[in-house]
Amino acid sequence: MRALAALGLAALAACSRAYAPQTRAVTLTAVPLVTHELESVYPFLKQDFAPGGVLEGKEIYAFVPDTVTVYAGDTVDFTLVNPEDDEHKFVLEDLVVDLPGQSVQHATWRALRPGVYPFQCVMPAHIPYMHGQLVVLPAELGAGAG
Repeated sequence: MRALAALGLAALAACSRAYAPQTRAVTLTAVPLVTHELESVYPFLKQDFAPGGVLEGKEIYAFVPDTVTVYAGDTVDFTLVNPEDDEHKFVLEDLVVDLPGQSVQHATWRALRPGVYPFQCVMPAHIPYMHGQLVVLPAELGAGAG
């Protein structure tokens, strides 16, 4: 019982400390999942990408990771990697970053308020698939976290 009480006091003490905002380094990579280049590997894709096919006018990419979690007050230093030829455009709230083919771009975003902030590639063929979220937790939840 005493051990449980001591654990509770330690948790309370950790929560009573103010959270010191940090700079978080986050790397997001634009990953091709189903693209025209894969037609030689998966022959059925030729029909899927053809006029009237289920992927007509689209290619499927993803941001990896697609979920990032930080605390309110943190600064996020993004490294955005686009290892292939197609262009992408990373959009998060008031941040827009062009990602030319075979490039690495850097951007900074400040997490001012708790909430869930969606991000996506706004290239028309990528919109349905290439998205994620940045989760900003209340700073008080980060007290005692490193």
